[in-house]
Amino acid sequence: MAYSWFKALHIIGVVVWFAGLFYLVRLFIYHVEAQTQPEPARGILTAQYSLMEKRLYNIITTPGMILTVAMAVGLLVLQRDWLHDWWLHLKLTLVVLLLGYHFYCGRLLHQLAEGQCTWTSGQLRAFNEAPTVLLFVIVLLAVFKNNFPLGVTTWAVVGLVVAMGIAIQLYARKRRLDKEMVSQ
Repeated sequence: MAYSWFKALHIIGVVVWFAGLFYLVRLFIYHVEAQTQPEPARGILTAQYSLMEKRLYNIITTPGMILTVAMAVGLLVLQRDWLHDWWLHLKLTLVVLLLGYHFYCGRLLHQLAEGQCTWTSGQLRAFNEAPTVLLFVIVLLAVFKNNFPLGVTTWAVVGLVVAMGIAIQLYARKRRLDKEMVSQ
């Protein structure tokens, strides 16, 4: 019974954590774009985005991360044999990267609040795709475990990254064309 509770709460934590990460960087994008607005809009938007970012990070995203990690520890206590499996080592490596991403988002949050962030909205859009790739591989590792389809997954990740890159470029082009249409 404990295994089922740990697993269910782990999945809930993952959903909350990723929802927070995806939305947080989206707010960063809007925050950076607000800097191009004239006053008083710039000040109003900047204050609102800073508040939203802080609340999202502290009240949703970080607790989701903590719940995810705590329940993962519970699962590993119950399933100690997994500690010898290669798939878990790879999954934990990816989770460490995700933790780094999470804490780097916290750093960006502080930089934005202090007006010291040097990232562009385009760079943040690309940065926002990193957890998608990590989520994709982590879920496949959790599902397939020792039967992980390495070849198919490698090509799927390459395809996913290429598709996201193309989508980001197409969106940037559309925004540029829309801006040109408005200025004419």
